[in-house]
Amino acid sequence: MTFEDLNLNTPLYNALSDLGFTTPTPIQAEAFNVVASGKDMVGIAQTGTGKTFAYMLPILKNLPFSMQENPRVLVLVPTRELVVQVVDEIEKLSKYINNRVLGVYGGTNINTQKQAIAEGIDILVATPGRLYDLALTHVLKLKSIQKLVIDEVDVMLDLGFRHQLINIFDILPAKRQNIMFSATMTQDVNLLINDFFKSPEQVSIAVSGTPLENISQTRFNVPNFYTKVNLLTHLLQDTETFNRVLIFVAYKKMADRLFDKLDERFHDELCVIHSNKTQNYRLRSIEQFRAGENRILVATDVMARGLDIDNVSHVINFDTPDFPENYMHRIGRTGRAERKGESIVFSTEKEQDAIDRIEDLMQMNIPLLELPETVEISKELLEEERPQIKERNNPIKRKDEDAPGPAFHEKSEKNAKENLGGSYKFKIAAKYKKPKTRGDKNYNKRNKRK
Repeated sequence: MTFEDLNLNTPLYNALSDLGFTTPTPIQAEAFNVVASGKDMVGIAQTGTGKTFAYMLPILKNLPFSMQENPRVLVLVPTRELVVQVVDEIEKLSKYINNRVLGVYGGTNINTQKQAIAEGIDILVATPGRLYDLALTHVLKLKSIQKLVIDEVDVMLDLGFRHQLINIFDILPAKRQNIMFSATMTQDVNLLINDFFKSPEQVSIAVSGTPLENISQTRFNVPNFYTKVNLLTHLLQDTETFNRVLIFVAYKKMADRLFDKLDERFHDELCVIHSNKTQNYRLRSIEQFRAGENRILVATDVMARGLDIDNVSHVINFDTPDFPENYMHRIGRTGRAERKGESIVFSTEKEQDAIDRIEDLMQMNIPLLELPETVEISKELLEEERPQIKERNNPIKRKDEDAPGPAFHEKSEKNAKENLGGSYKFKIAAKYKKPKTRGDKNYNKRNKRK
């Protein structure tokens, strides 16, 4: 199949021609007619399969020119970086189409975004938090939304956006088309579909846990952090093979720690992104890596999820992820658009259980390689890697800071509060041997006469 078979219009064909695209990816081919029909749709496809074009091609084909100020298409994504990326992709496709596209996200001046909205837009790309803030100001009116797209919905739910998504659904028009894309079909995603979608048609290209065939996977057993650094340094010295490398770590502190170690050797080739970095720093790091100015990017899972960076030669899992689905998302950063890619995972003895879960999910074994002889096995350990020695009856042992202090005592029985609920008046009656009611002053007098 080619894009000619999708019966697009001339402006879209011209834009695709400029981009050098002739053949749609499987998700683009399968999703086109469903989205174009106006039905609700759930697309299950791994990252790197062209999901943005899968929903934007049919939407742009059927989006008529309009002068109205309120947006007609809403695209929700989990991170700021994805907003920037999706807006860029839509603008590429809209090169020969007269429409207005705007991206909004937190961490920037909301008043500037209000002004841009007031000038009129057709397609709005947003993170859930900033979208809801703008909607509450009444500058952004969502009454004209015809199509709602939620991309990377599993990440959105992992980040705790479910409540905000439900609030957004409540202020959108009831009559709209819902389009959702996810790399995994989790229970939370199912609940969202059942609550808000109307008989959606599911388009599934890759089963969760199915590795992309064009990604070669290998792994190393490595004893500790500093040996991992030595192995990583050894691999990265081969600049011809490892020409664009994305390195995943478990958390922000580890990202900074690894960056500091690699900076000693690869200063001008290195950049890092995580959520503690400023927005400008994060965007600059991504653009420098995408442009080839930096060869190595160190990132946490959330920051790199969904980012479309061409020609990533290697994904290196410096830490083995606890959840096997996160491993699938990570390796999907390479081998994008049906190109060849390589994935390498480092795992300590403690991380072997995580490797087993990953292999169970993929139903395949990741080939194990021997450590190169030139890689030094470090004896130095991080604090969290050192064995914890439990001591008994140690007088200087640190106490539990949350434990009650010496002045703590239980309340006496008569002062202890009890939640009596609706039985309160019966407790009073039992205690004082007489009924106590509200509003009837003569009640007790009558009882005395009896």
